Amino acid sequence: MIPSIASYAVVVPTIGRPCLADCLTALASCEGPEPSRILVVDDRPGPPGDPLPLDALGPLADRAVVLRSGGRGPAAARNTGMRAVDEPWTVLLDDDVRVGPHWREQLVRDLAEASPDTGGVQGVVRVPLPADRRPTDWERNTAGLQGALWVTADMAYRTEVLASVGGFDERFPRAFREDADLALRVVDAGWRIVRGERRTDHPVRPADPWVSVRVQRGNADDALMRRLHGPDWWERAAAPRGRIRRHAAVTAAGVGGLLLAAAGRRRAAVLAAAAWALGTAEFTRARIAPGPRTPNEIVTMAATSAVIPAVAVWHRLSGEVRHRSAGAWDGVL
Repeated sequence: MIPSIASYAVVVPTIGRPCLADCLTALASCEGPEPSRILVVDDRPGPPGDPLPLDALGPLADRAVVLRSGGRGPAAARNTGMRAVDEPWTVLLDDDVRVGPHWREQLVRDLAEASPDTGGVQGVVRVPLPADRRPTDWERNTAGLQGALWVTADMAYRTEVLASVGGFDERFPRAFREDADLALRVVDAGWRIVRGERRTDHPVRPADPWVSVRVQRGNADDALMRRLHGPDWWERAAAPRGRIRRHAAVTAAGVGGLLLAAAGRRRAAVLAAAAWALGTAEFTRARIAPGPRTPNEIVTMAATSAVIPAVAVWHRLSGEVRHRSAGAWDGVL
């Protein structure tokens, strides 16, 4: 028997990727009570682009509303959608997920079973991986969403809770750490966040060989997290600490080698270069070993591993400078 609960709205931020149609189709075709409204937030910059595929919602299309957020990133896009929510629960879905066939039924149970002090209920996210080979580095990166705390790929919050903490911090410009920041503020306000039973798939999206270099921009967001939540935020959010310290050591060795060579200190320069090469080789091996070890993957890992440490350190330092005076988020929903 499906329990009776107050109504809910679904907020889906998007930049118009083809996967949006699959997301909306899955939402429309699953079993269970229908959402009161579906707020699709178009975060493409500039003037309106091609129409979004709302027809994928089928019988739910008349419940859909399209809002625009001006290309300011997923945090700002979600806030745009949440400001239009009147329902007691706001359910956040990313545009690259596919909810399970009984998702709405499971969602209703998750929310009905939430205790009065529960501010959020997280869905169970699964990342389908190839069954016939080892996953690539990018596939393993995406698979990190499985078991991660508070991911907004599928997250339901009480609307009143979102309003009380001011929604997402829009200083997080990408889909990284903005979910952990919001959840930490919710928990600090005295609310619980629990994991529900509903199931959602998060397929691995296509990516070019240099995607692992671009995602190093997230190191600037780590600097903001440290400023806002203190140095122990990693433990509180159960987030992997990453390799930023090793990256800093490898980068220092590389830069030191170049400076020593320019100063004519050949022996010291060789030692520093050797330290850089050993650190880079260790990083490359650590990424190749669990993967499919195909020629393309090996070449990609070797090339990107040579530049990732310096790029990661650059973004971390730029984030420390940019956010050195950052205070608590004062946004209003």
